[in-house]
Amino acid sequence: MQYILFDIDGTLIDSGGAGMLSLNLAFKEFFSVDDAFRAIRMAGKTDLQIVNEALRMHNIDSSNGNVPGFFASYVRHLEITIHDRKGHIKPGIRQALELLHVRDDIVLGLLTGNIETGAMIKLEAFGLAEFFEAGAFGENDPDRNKLLPIAVEKLREKKGIEIDYSQCIVIGDTPRDVECSKPYGAYAIAVATGPYSYDELSGTAADAVFHDLSDTDNFLHILNHRQ
Repeated sequence: MQYILFDIDGTLIDSGGAGMLSLNLAFKEFFSVDDAFRAIRMAGKTDLQIVNEALRMHNIDSSNGNVPGFFASYVRHLEITIHDRKGHIKPGIRQALELLHVRDDIVLGLLTGNIETGAMIKLEAFGLAEFFEAGAFGENDPDRNKLLPIAVEKLREKKGIEIDYSQCIVIGDTPRDVECSKPYGAYAIAVATGPYSYDELSGTAADAVFHDLSDTDNFLHILNHRQ
């Protein structure tokens, strides 16, 4: 059995900027700060980490319900902006998911910095939510490197499936996606469909690097013959 865990933004989809726009709209609504995230690099970080950085940058207290209130506002905006922006599914993703979803030896999951509600809004907008059984999300821990054990535990709780870390494959578009797999001995696949180039990702500890997943046969070959 293999547990294949996908990142969302930059890996499965491009939201057309809906996520960033919704974060900024929510921050403006909740804290009266314009363009609050302009100086924050987001790639590979969890939503909770990103919001905490913004709160510190703008000298706003993270207690007193500020973070839950902010995320409630973010979700409301995302439900609208995800349909207004011109996003798309990344190359090869739908075909790969359709082929993997029907296999008895594979479970598909998510390992994403998105909060779970936001993740589902994005995936449902592109018709991808149905493919995933479990996963770990941005509210589970601000440190992405702690999400893999949570994803494994959630799979056990939801499906009764026991998975060893060596059976996990983490797929993402940033060095942080690779880094979060390595402490546990999981297999890491990097795809250059986000802000990092193929060469940059090749310089990480990724076990395999793709320009994108449009070469479905080669992608499946790697999954079936990984060392």
